[in-house]
Amino acid sequence: MVGVVPNAAYRHFADRDELLAAVCTAAMRELAARMAAGVAQVPGAYGDAVAAQQRLGAIGAAYLEFAREEPGLFATAFAVPQQHAYGVPDGGTGPERTPLDYLRAALDELADAGVLDRRRRDGIEYPVWSTVHGLAVLAGQGPLRDVPDATRDHLAELTLNFIGEGLA
Repeated sequence: MVGVVPNAAYRHFADRDELLAAVCTAAMRELAARMAAGVAQVPGAYGDAVAAQQRLGAIGAAYLEFAREEPGLFATAFAVPQQHAYGVPDGGTGPERTPLDYLRAALDELADAGVLDRRRRDGIEYPVWSTVHGLAVLAGQGPLRDVPDATRDHLAELTLNFIGEGLA
C-alpha cells in the first residue's frame, strides 16, 4: 500500500519487536497528545472541583475518540506492555508524559480538589482505566462495534458519568 517491499522496515529496525515497540511508542505519544489537547480546552484553575472533573472527562473522551478514530494504532499501543505501565522516568511531569501520567495527574487533582478521598486515590487509576478501556474495546472490535454513533456516544457519556460518580 505504501509502495515499498514488505521487508523495507527492517532497514531501519533490527527486528519485529523493535519495529512494534517504535509503533507502540508513536501510538502512545499520539494518545497522550490528544489527552493533553482535551485537558487544555478545560477552563478553570487547578484544584477547582468542577474543572478537575471536566479534565478527567476530557481524558476519557480523548481515549475513546482515539480508539474509535485510530483502531489499528489503538490496538498497537498496548501490544508492548512496558510502553505504558509505569510512565516516564521524570514521574510524568516532563514533555514525554504518557496517557497513564495524564490519568494519574487528573486523579491527583481530584484528590487535591476534595472530590476524591485521598484514602481511595492509591491505585484508583487502574479501575478507571480498565472501565474506559473496556468500552473502547467493546465498541472498537467487540459486540458494540456496529452500534450507531449516537448509541456509542451515549455509552461513552454513561461510562464517563459512572466513573465520575464512583470517584465522588
